[in-house]
Amino acid sequence: MMRRREFITLLGGPVAWPLAARAQQAAVPVIGVLGAVAPERLTERWRAFRQGLKEAGYVEGENVAIEYRWAENELDRLPARAADLVQKQVAVIFATGGTAPVIAAKAATTAIPIVFTIPEDPVQLGLATSLSRPGGNLTGVNFLVGELVTKRLEVLHELVPAMTRVAVLVNPANPARAETQVREAESAARGMGLQVQSFKAASGREINAVFATFQRERPDALFVSPDPYFVVRRSQIVTLAARHAIPTSFSVREPVEAGGLMSYGTDLSDVYRQAGVYTARILKGAKPADLPIVQTTKFELVINAQTALMLGLTVPPTLLSTADEMIE
Repeated sequence: MMRRREFITLLGGPVAWPLAARAQQAAVPVIGVLGAVAPERLTERWRAFRQGLKEAGYVEGENVAIEYRWAENELDRLPARAADLVQKQVAVIFATGGTAPVIAAKAATTAIPIVFTIPEDPVQLGLATSLSRPGGNLTGVNFLVGELVTKRLEVLHELVPAMTRVAVLVNPANPARAETQVREAESAARGMGLQVQSFKAASGREINAVFATFQRERPDALFVSPDPYFVVRRSQIVTLAARHAIPTSFSVREPVEAGGLMSYGTDLSDVYRQAGVYTARILKGAKPADLPIVQTTKFELVINAQTALMLGLTVPPTLLSTADEMIE
């Protein structure tokens, strides 16, 4: 009869078990996340991303790992962050937080699959051959931003019918988005007989400085560009807007939950959930070239009724009936 010690020796000795365990652990796929800003204040979106993974059977810390790389609003850091993920040979890169992370990921690798969330047309940017057949190593979710500017201004005008001068806050660290947003806001404002003045801020200190100028400029309302950095800085913006009694419009709900007046835009939690689903499908073997780029059609209007009351504004019945959520 073979003894137990002889049996273990045939398997490679006592070290065989930990080596096998390490090999099994190494087999867990790794998702590399490349983003413009850190996620601490975007928790709902990342919860939705993990929900999308879970729908396809992946749970972080169990059968998939995630490596995070953030640029902290310094977008020139993105190429190095992307190169680091490529060097670590992650299974897939999730690029999010605007166009810059996607472009940096694309420049870093043609082999590793990339899933993106992007507000601009990926075909026009050269990131895909077509929406239905991307054709390369990138696919993901395309959501609307610029196309919603007119609707956002219309809702803001309904809430603040006396407004004639609108300040637009943009992030100069993201120049392409800033220039596009100002251009689209000016175009929408002309059709409504409104005047637009743009202001730039890429840090907490610069945001303070912008609001300090409002004491002199006296805008009737503030239109915040849909930039991830302003969502991260939402507490500061909302606090200053309340202090200066400036009705403020955002493109996403998080600032309104923090006390901002209103938001109208794409439901980004749904965008991140869909991105999580696509990431999981690629982990299971799907090719980005064959996964059609998703175009979102889910939008939401959120109004903070308490903030409107504090500003002396009356929410008209038309908005009361169409708002997806009224925060009391």
